[in-house]
Amino acid sequence: MKNKEVADLLERMGTLLEIKGEVVFKTRAYFKAAENIANLSEDIELIRRENRLEEIPGIGKTLAEKITQYLDTGRMAAYEKLIEEIPESLLEVVSVPSIGPKKARLFFETLKIKSLEDLRRAAEGGRLQGLVGIQEKTIENILRGIRVVRQGQERMNLGTAAEIAGVFISALEDLPEVKRIAAAGSLRRGCETVRDIDILVDSAKPQAVMEAFVRLPQVKIVNAHGETKSSILTPENVQVDLRVVGSESFGAALLYFTGSKSFNIKLRQLAIKKGMKVSEYGIFAVREESEERLAGKTEEECFKALGLPSIPPELREEIGEEELWGVFCTGRPRPLPIFIEPKDIQGDLHVHSTWSDGHNTIAQMVEAAQKRGYQYLAVSDHSAHLKVAGGVSAEDLKKKKREIDALNEKLKDFRVLFGTEVEIDTEGNLDYNKKVLSEFDIVIASIHSGFEQGPERLTRRLVKTCQNRYVHGIAHPTGVHIGKREPYAFDFQEVCRAAVDNNVFLEINAFPVRLDLNSSNVYYARRQGVKFAINTDAHRIEHLDYMKFGVSIARRGWAKKEDVLNTRSLKELMKAVQKH
Repeated sequence: MKNKEVADLLERMGTLLEIKGEVVFKTRAYFKAAENIANLSEDIELIRRENRLEEIPGIGKTLAEKITQYLDTGRMAAYEKLIEEIPESLLEVVSVPSIGPKKARLFFETLKIKSLEDLRRAAEGGRLQGLVGIQEKTIENILRGIRVVRQGQERMNLGTAAEIAGVFISALEDLPEVKRIAAAGSLRRGCETVRDIDILVDSAKPQAVMEAFVRLPQVKIVNAHGETKSSILTPENVQVDLRVVGSESFGAALLYFTGSKSFNIKLRQLAIKKGMKVSEYGIFAVREESEERLAGKTEEECFKALGLPSIPPELREEIGEEELWGVFCTGRPRPLPIFIEPKDIQGDLHVHSTWSDGHNTIAQMVEAAQKRGYQYLAVSDHSAHLKVAGGVSAEDLKKKKREIDALNEKLKDFRVLFGTEVEIDTEGNLDYNKKVLSEFDIVIASIHSGFEQGPERLTRRLVKTCQNRYVHGIAHPTGVHIGKREPYAFDFQEVCRAAVDNNVFLEINAFPVRLDLNSSNVYYARRQGVKFAINTDAHRIEHLDYMKFGVSIARRGWAKKEDVLNTRSLKELMKAVQKH
């Protein structure tokens, strides 16, 4: 399917037209068309063959002709003409958080800045000073934004990595030569960001697997093609490495290539103390003149040979390293705690509907939640003042509540909770008044503006919110947007203390571009006594599937089922969120 490819092209074109200064309705047409194509359930090539492109909302005759031209030839003449006027590399410039199309055009027209590197040199060389609307603080933000964007180019978020790896694994696992297949590396450990994708295969015929791998349609460039290891680049310039091993070594290889480096060092140190050797080929007892294979087929038998329980991939990190090895390296080792699993989740407390900026109705979101086995769903649309996200007015809240009440009368063994994601203003006040807030089942509060405030003011805003008697939780608490925005600076310890004192949960936002709190935050907050809710922040049905990423982050932070409020039944949940 070329849906994403076409949608990305139209979105790029819309952005370049914005930089050019094109009229708003024209640029919006491209963005709307891109969004609708990205959300198609059908293959756009099939739609084109059946001459149904103009049936897609936002696609008129002119756009349909351009899309047809691209699908037929792989080129769009209008786009190629546009990038002769506006360099395509300006898309990098406008991706910097503090730069919009107007600033990108200003920099291009006055200083001939065409790329991220041009922008960095101009900012560091003082050439931006004196331009209209550019202050010293603006330049600081631009340099900080460049660093964030470059990190995002080097590493993809967990959701993107999982999606790309899934495509390759699905294509390979059906080969008759493949016995077992698994992702390894930082993806398997559930890291928030991933640089490269590692895939491991168990096969007695590695050459056949390698031939199939390098010929997959998702391969743009073959970097290396060997008998047991190959490396390719995808069209998105993501490196995917494939290794093939025999069945006797698959478990040991999976253990080794999952990592982390720090964890592998600890394993080797433990093995040496026991007179053993650990490698990707197996676990061996070291004799004076020989080695005896002890394990290698599965990770479980490798851990057992070393005298360890099976350690979840998410825990094989420096996060909690001292606590982890303290469990085993004492005279009386303790069993590992039982950590939260996806099956423990009973509902989602932060999803959006068409009442704000969601793409599905409440009824549609509820049906999708029921299919996932949930007991409840809090529809927490944005509050009134976040107009960019279609915030719900106090008057419309009454209509939304009536819709929820009507649904609940029909539902059996499921409850729709009347929720809100209420905006925290620059002084720590909430968007709705006390009377309105008191009517919600679930109130989560969040910051969407004022990120540039100093640590003291941001801390004060969050602490004041925790002290509000109507607030049950803080959504995406650090404000991070992976690859676009760093976490804002505040006193996390003080906010954790306020959350505990006021019975406020901190959200683990499972949306892949957020993953906020991150695993380090979760580990620290859990030790302070903070309770969590893992939510998807879903804006469409498919986003509910992101819950697994939030669970991975929670596990990496050593969270157990009892640490997470939405593992509880509805009755237990409502009792747990009651304010003191």
